Amino acid sequence: MRVITLAGSPRFPSRSTALLALSQQRLESRGVEVIPWNIQNFVPEDLINARFDAPALLAFKEDLASADGLIVATPVYKASFTGALKTLLDLLPERALEHAVVLPLATGGTVAHLLAVDYALKPVLNALKAQEILHGVFADDTQITHYDRQPELVPQLTLRLDEALETFWQALARRHLPYALAV
Repeated sequence: MRVITLAGSPRFPSRSTALLALSQQRLESRGVEVIPWNIQNFVPEDLINARFDAPALLAFKEDLASADGLIVATPVYKASFTGALKTLLDLLPERALEHAVVLPLATGGTVAHLLAVDYALKPVLNALKAQEILHGVFADDTQITHYDRQPELVPQLTLRLDEALETFWQALARRHLPYALAV
């Protein structure tokens, strides 16, 4: 199984990239190949000028085409995900996620941004025809400490992230079940 992680934060390190790093560790311990991508992998001018032939965009689309799943993480600003992430997602083909299971993760300064995943990010992922979009995980800034070193999550967030990753893993496994039975 192959999973792409996509960090939509313009900052590195960040709380949302810390969630991705922890997710990557947990998935790799299960034998999943994880390919990390970060918004910093893209030249800002390529995104702003909608360069559909930009080398990084072409490589990202190729990785997505061969992936079983995508975990996308973003901070929430002004009740929505980052503009840089939106710009990147806008450059993907309409059916870029049609074969992918997607797990959205978000962080924000307050729980008032809790619904940003459902009302801002998920509609865009749905427009990219994601095969399955799972319930996301939202963490407020107080739930992730030391994100710039060794991230620590409060126990409730650890539990929610582990449950989401278990659901993600099961969804990925279901995709491979018919192939396993055919062999």
